Amino acid sequence: MAASPRLFTILVLANVLLSFTTPAAYSRTSDNVTVSLYYETLCPYCANFIVNYLVKIFRNGLISVVNLRMLPWGNAWIQSNGTFLCQHGSDECLLNTIEACTITIYPDVVRHFRFIQCVEGLALEGKHSEWINCFEKTGLGTVPIDCYNTGYGNVIEQKYAKETAQLNPNHRFVPWVVVNNQPLQEDYGNFMTYICKAYKGKPKPEACRSLLSPSTEKANSVHPVCYVDDEARNLTSLTTAEKIPRSAKASGTSH
Repeated sequence: MAASPRLFTILVLANVLLSFTTPAAYSRTSDNVTVSLYYETLCPYCANFIVNYLVKIFRNGLISVVNLRMLPWGNAWIQSNGTFLCQHGSDECLLNTIEACTITIYPDVVRHFRFIQCVEGLALEGKHSEWINCFEKTGLGTVPIDCYNTGYGNVIEQKYAKETAQLNPNHRFVPWVVVNNQPLQEDYGNFMTYICKAYKGKPKPEACRSLLSPSTEKANSVHPVCYVDDEARNLTSLTTAEKIPRSAKASGTSH
């Protein structure tokens, strides 16, 4: 059954407030490692990292010791008139906001990561326009579309924009991975090794035994990125007045 506008408003606002309280809100245990991924949805290197690398922590069990935070904003910025400008155009602004809404409405990391993985997989295949199908594929309701169309997604994105702008040091590109406040910069591909080194709980996860073995530990390596470009051309802004076409909408379902 579709959520009423009043109920939807209450639910979304409550989730937004809960999602942006304090870092402690993300902690499941004191030993868990906080991993924050600052990214943008149509950067191919972000999509590749999410789909082919970050997904591994769900498969090898490391997610059990990780507080994973996904922040889809990246190299976008807010213009003086309040509209968003995205490095890869208006489609990226749309998908950044849809993913932000999904993260907020479905705070369980397994559930929202599954959706993000689906969308980013389509992006890698050049099929990101089919993103709406990821709700059905992952078994989630389409309330994030309502979140986008009502403008609440912009509120969430503004929070992500503020946090991204306050990074120290400033992010120079995406994907920008931070493990327990340590930015990995160009060495983000070895993020699992950093997780294992940062985790102080006992015992170490099984996946860490091979990652921390002297014979297999990887040296720093350089991975491709989407650099911040203040002089980027052909960028397209997206205003809150631009809604998802009615033909692409689906009624919100319970969540």
